[in-house]
Amino acid sequence: MAESLSDEINFKTNLDQERARKVVDALRNIYDPEIPIDVYDLGLIYEVSMEGDKLVIRMTLTAVGCPLSQDLGYSVGGALQSIVPEAKDIDVEVVFDPPWTPLRMTKMGREMFKAIYGYDIVEQWLQQQSQGQ
Repeated sequence: MAESLSDEINFKTNLDQERARKVVDALRNIYDPEIPIDVYDLGLIYEVSMEGDKLVIRMTLTAVGCPLSQDLGYSVGGALQSIVPEAKDIDVEVVFDPPWTPLRMTKMGREMFKAIYGYDIVEQWLQQQSQGQ
C-alpha cells in the first residue's frame, strides 16, 4: 500500500519537495520500538529543517519515558545524515509539546495499525475523547 508522491508531508520542513520525499523514505525504515510501525507513518516527526549548517529534527514518542528514546533519535539522525550531506551537525530534539496522539498518524500508518492490532486506533481515541476519558 504505497502513498502517492502528491501526498502531503506531515511534518514542518524548509527542505525542497524532492529532499523532503527522500527524508520520508528514510524515516519509513525506522520503526518505533513498541509499535511495529515506522516513525513517519506513526506521526512522530514534527519537523526536519536546516538551521544554518545544522539539520534540526524535532520528534516525539508515543509515550513519555520510553527507555529507547535516545536510540530512536540516534537512528533518525543517522538515517538523515546522507540525505542532507551539507549539514555539518544534526540535532535531534525529542519533545512532548504538543503530545503525540493517533491523529498524527498517516493514512498508511492507520491502516498498518488496523492490520496488526485489528482495530482503528483513531476511531477508538476519538470515542474516548468524546466520552471524556
